[in-house]
Amino acid sequence: MKTFLRVIIGLAALAVIAILAIIYVPAELTKPTENLAADWKPAAGQGEYAMRMADCAACHTAPGGAFLAGGRAIDSPMGTIWASNITPDKDTGIGAWSLDEFRGALVDGIGKGGRHLYPAMPYENYRKLSEQDIRSIYDYLMHDVKPVSNRTQRTALSFPFNQRWGIRVWNWAALGEAGFKAKPDKIAADPVLARGAYLVEGPGHCAACHSPRTPIMSQNGTDAGSATFLTGGVIGNWPAPDLRTAHSALMKWSDQDLLDYLTTGRNSHDVVSGEMKLAVEESLQYMTPDDAKAMVAYLRAIGETAPTPEPPAPADQKVADRIAAANDPTTTKLKAATDLSLGEQLYLNNCSACHMADGKGAASVFPSLVGNALVTAKQTGGLTDTILNGAEMPSTAARSARLRMPAFANRLSDDDVAVLESFLRSGWGNSAGAVTAADVAPLRKTQ
Repeated sequence: MKTFLRVIIGLAALAVIAILAIIYVPAELTKPTENLAADWKPAAGQGEYAMRMADCAACHTAPGGAFLAGGRAIDSPMGTIWASNITPDKDTGIGAWSLDEFRGALVDGIGKGGRHLYPAMPYENYRKLSEQDIRSIYDYLMHDVKPVSNRTQRTALSFPFNQRWGIRVWNWAALGEAGFKAKPDKIAADPVLARGAYLVEGPGHCAACHSPRTPIMSQNGTDAGSATFLTGGVIGNWPAPDLRTAHSALMKWSDQDLLDYLTTGRNSHDVVSGEMKLAVEESLQYMTPDDAKAMVAYLRAIGETAPTPEPPAPADQKVADRIAAANDPTTTKLKAATDLSLGEQLYLNNCSACHMADGKGAASVFPSLVGNALVTAKQTGGLTDTILNGAEMPSTAARSARLRMPAFANRLSDDDVAVLESFLRSGWGNSAGAVTAADVAPLRKTQ
């Protein structure tokens, strides 16, 4: 018995020592993955471009706030994380940070003073950043961005997530090797595909949203070597659609459709929404034509071949015909409204003026609802949020019009929204499940 107690006490002592070491022994920062001269300087505009490709402004600029001065609330399963000020203000921003400290934040998730950053900062992906891009971004932030004094709200998660030392253990389990290496060999052998891979996997951090998560909430796939890479994820209540398998909507798009979607936020099939709106507005619209084509080429290269779309069933056309008939201004057709289901009536009265009787909308203006990834997603929160609160297209250099869909929260009850969503998810050949008022109510309460 005494021997058993000694073993237990010894193990407990070792556990305490290990925890103290995790907390107090400084973590070793990753060294540069490229040997650049100490006096290396980025070319004019290189730093701003690298910052745009890394999509820094989407998180670090609050709605209505100063550029890169932080303060944006980022929802996570553990609670709200507040984005920091990354302007060169020395008191509230990063003006007192060294290049090594900045690199540590990007690739190790360790900020000034050894403070572990929450992985809402996508350092899982930024570990792939080239040393040139890291130095370029640092140079841009320190010399070209206006310093703004803005002390952002402190992130205060509940226990145990407020114990940041635990992130060090998470890092050991979640982080891969630093530096970028294109995979597989066919990608690495093609300079265009390799560039596309770098943009998607590294600065673009597409997997942070579009890859599923493991049980420890790390990204389940950060490069094409993983079968789950870019096969869809969830951000808050929003679905981040599959970009890779044969079931992905974009596999049915042309290359030009995909390029237009990434750089303007709209194409002949769909428009961006949710977090993707920010990605287009703050990052993707700034891609050079060559980089945009490289990204499209890479997504095509790792994607599966889509099946041949089946023609709509006759019943689908009947739905469109009934809605069109009920919307006909002639006296003899107005009675057709009585033939509509409640879901069809709600669609006629609230949606059909823009999205049309057949649900196909208007190219590059009103998105098609037929086969739309947001409409048919397993996670219905994004569709619910769009109906309740409306949506707005980003304004880009190529397509500056900031078209907005109105909010319907004050017009439609939870039951109405559920019936409308259920119709959208089953009409015109869509085959997604129904939505209930109980699914809608919590999202209305959180707005």
